[in-house]
Amino acid sequence: MATSASNRGIRHVALTGRPGIGKTTLIKKIHSALSKTGVEVRGFYTEELRESGQRIGFDVVTLDGNRGPLARVQESESGTVSNKRSYLVGKYEVQPNSFENTALPTLRIPKNAQTESKSQVFIIDEIGKMELFSQSFVSMVRDVLKNPKSTIIATIPVPKGRPIPFVEEIRNHTQVQVFTVTMENRDKLLEDIMGTLHNVTG
Repeated sequence: MATSASNRGIRHVALTGRPGIGKTTLIKKIHSALSKTGVEVRGFYTEELRESGQRIGFDVVTLDGNRGPLARVQESESGTVSNKRSYLVGKYEVQPNSFENTALPTLRIPKNAQTESKSQVFIIDEIGKMELFSQSFVSMVRDVLKNPKSTIIATIPVPKGRPIPFVEEIRNHTQVQVFTVTMENRDKLLEDIMGTLHNVTG
């Protein structure tokens, strides 16, 4: 599989699957495995924020430990969800400024990247509706995709309803290999993914 991926020019990996299937857990295992081999990894995860058992929002958590709000449930004074916000995904109000301040510094390509022999790996969990309110985020992801010394390991949502153009751009990118995470394969995918990544990080 590793040789096949190399022959196809694969540099990046995208994990997709229904919500809660284990994409973030798998991407954390990938991060741990890469770190043990000495590969430099930067980027961020998205984590649920719960209160009294109820999900009240999402935070962005960088690999070096910084945390910032991504979205929060918004309610009006009457207790009903407001529909007057500019950045809404369902019942959540997205906070693009907080997202950018926390996540974007982790996606900057080092100035010496072109002269380094090792690949720079970026974890992006996730590329979805909330994150895409930031055009700066879209621009930086495109820059990383174009950089021959950079590799992205990202999570993307499954197609549902109206396609999200940038998500489909990632899904159909010629250098991206998409893995669909399921209940049946989620504990077995790590080896396949590491084999694919070995071609560009080894």
